[in-house]
Amino acid sequence: MAGWLHQLTAAEDRHGRLSGWGARSGKAMITTLRHRLVAVPGRLVCHAGQAILRLLKQQGPSDSETLAAQLDISAMAVRQHLYALHTQRLVTYQEEQRPIGRPAKMWCLTPAAESHFPDAHADLSVNLLNAAEQTFGQEGVQRLVTRCAKQQIADYRSRILARAPLQARLGALISIRNEEGFMAEVQRQRDGSFLLIENHCPISAAANVCPKLCDAEMEVFRAILGEGVTIERAEHIVAGARRCVYRIRTGEP
Repeated sequence: MAGWLHQLTAAEDRHGRLSGWGARSGKAMITTLRHRLVAVPGRLVCHAGQAILRLLKQQGPSDSETLAAQLDISAMAVRQHLYALHTQRLVTYQEEQRPIGRPAKMWCLTPAAESHFPDAHADLSVNLLNAAEQTFGQEGVQRLVTRCAKQQIADYRSRILARAPLQARLGALISIRNEEGFMAEVQRQRDGSFLLIENHCPISAAANVCPKLCDAEMEVFRAILGEGVTIERAEHIVAGARRCVYRIRTGEP
């Protein structure tokens, strides 16, 4: 549902947007940009550090060895980056007992790390929703959300072939969602169903204020994936989960 804000602020400057962030692999990022630094408000984080943050966002708690294998750098180098991120209060860890040897540090993101991921102008979206409610009431907010959902459905339909196989439609949907900053992926399950996973929600601040956005998002997915497809939300960031997960199958549940 990130498109609703862009429709309201079409003229706004786009230079700070991280479009396509979710589509780039951590390994490619390290290979091409390992030694360069990027400025982040209030701090400097190297691209290796950014890649680590991205992996932790995507997969949750991980140890340094796992991260090192995914980034194709040494575990010692990963630990150095993790301790630097820890100093900046972007990551923390819990010790996990292992059958052999010392406990392993399982690293995860802190709330402060959210500033390193797309937020779709969180403050602006919250202010707009509050202003809309004060001006038009709850019914007005609902009409606004419904109108934006219809526009988003039209936009998605122009880019996703309605007669394509479900897996192809999901692939196209994932591509669009990544452009919008959702760090999305799809996983096929053994029973033939699919999991649509969104590791980041760039409109979470707005969704916390207005849960109707999440309801509208489900309607967008149902409209795009078509009749005969069942969609159930299995995990929800607004409810406290690390990510949003939708179970998608053909036919009745």
